[in-house]
Amino acid sequence: MNEDDAVVRYDRRGPVATITMNRPEYRNAQNSAMTYALDAAFATAVDDDEVAVVVLAGAGEHFSAGHDIGTPGRDVDTSFDRAAVLWWDHVGKRGGDQRFARESEVYLGMCRRWREIPKPVIARVQGACIAGGLMLAWVCDVIVAAEDAFFADPVLRMGIPGVEYFAHPWVLGPRAAKEVLFTGERFSAAQAREWGMVNRVVPRDRLDAEVAGMADRIAGMPPFGLALAKKAVNQAEDLMGMRAGMDSAFGLHHLAHAHNAEVSGGDSLGGQDARSMARSADGKG
Repeated sequence: MNEDDAVVRYDRRGPVATITMNRPEYRNAQNSAMTYALDAAFATAVDDDEVAVVVLAGAGEHFSAGHDIGTPGRDVDTSFDRAAVLWWDHVGKRGGDQRFARESEVYLGMCRRWREIPKPVIARVQGACIAGGLMLAWVCDVIVAAEDAFFADPVLRMGIPGVEYFAHPWVLGPRAAKEVLFTGERFSAAQAREWGMVNRVVPRDRLDAEVAGMADRIAGMPPFGLALAKKAVNQAEDLMGMRAGMDSAFGLHHLAHAHNAEVSGGDSLGGQDARSMARSADGKG
């Protein structure tokens, strides 16, 4: 596979490593291949002493439209080599065991690992940042968004109370979190900044320059100091209940999956598919 065909690209410019999701034809929908490739890329950046700052980006017009629930590359029944075993392998399991195992590893577990990597991570967001895309942006330390960026967590349409990495009350505040979840509607980069979720909003043609400038400024700081500052803020969030809250919400998330499967003949997504969720994300009901 050449670099252009890889589901994740890795590039380094001086002390800045850029990790780019590379499924633009599917709005960078996250299949398992991409998730494990992201994990490997983050590990590469952490292990490279020349890298001081990491940028997470999406190729093409969109950052990420979320988890892959309907592309030809969907690989929900595939096993991958796992560097950190967070739960037993989901393949060959049944029912809630299968879903809980997979989502503990690929969704909640991976995001928690990436949040804790000891180097600052900047999300470079343009276009759609939906559901699983929100999870990826939220694990980053700084979010710089283009003016055309839009955000949503529409999974309540599936009867599910939010995505697996349930950071909503901490990154949005309780009132905004409820609005985002209850309506499923998308919100703009300007609104995200007003709520405190986004650091900077710039015109699309200035996005790269803004991200590069911020990355270079951060890279000039002492690396151990950066790692400790990141840990201090993350620990403060966890003392405010974020980790325990996520565990609680993850249980409710899987109660919803099980309920859907029980009342609809095995469909854990509540009758939704990639097309209906895309319409929802685009504001078309």
